Amino acid sequence: MDELRNAADGRLLRGARSRRAIARHAVDVASLEGLNGLSIGRLATDLGVSKSGVQTLFRTKGNLQLAAAECARAEFQEAVVRPALAEPRGVARLRALVDRWLAYAEEPLFAGGCFWAANLGDFDSRPGPVRDVLFEHQRDWRELIATELRTAADAEEIADLDADLAAFQIDAVLIATNTALRLGEPGAANRARHAVEAFLAA
Repeated sequence: MDELRNAADGRLLRGARSRRAIARHAVDVASLEGLNGLSIGRLATDLGVSKSGVQTLFRTKGNLQLAAAECARAEFQEAVVRPALAEPRGVARLRALVDRWLAYAEEPLFAGGCFWAANLGDFDSRPGPVRDVLFEHQRDWRELIATELRTAADAEEIADLDADLAAFQIDAVLIATNTALRLGEPGAANRARHAVEAFLAA
């Protein structure tokens, strides 16, 4: 019985590792070509595995897209959000969030730069679970920025402001910066930093 259980556990572990590796490659592909560019056959060819093996793990293209979006979100949290949370709340944390985001785009965590910049436009008018996951990440990111702006205003680190509007504007600056970086525009990250500082100095 123990041998059977161990064999089953080993298969599950290998399956989970394979699923993570495929989802991570799917993130890179989707950051370059969009989630609609994903296919089970494409990923199988890229990774040198069987198409049936990928299909067994994900079943459908929709599931593959969801797995890629969830993987991108988890990696973004580890690379950008979690390190910034070590900073004191308010201006220091907001600057850390922006600096980590710019590092995420300048030395791209994903092959094509910001995963959400590459995909939100394709799904904003397509109701469904993929759109929901993308929107949820975007909403949570803006709310995180707005929360730190409110904290900074309450602590009188910055003047009182419409935190939701400022978060929307900061996020728009970051998305525009990602586009500029992908086009090779010099100084884009520094301009973004100056734009954010303008909110803090206003």
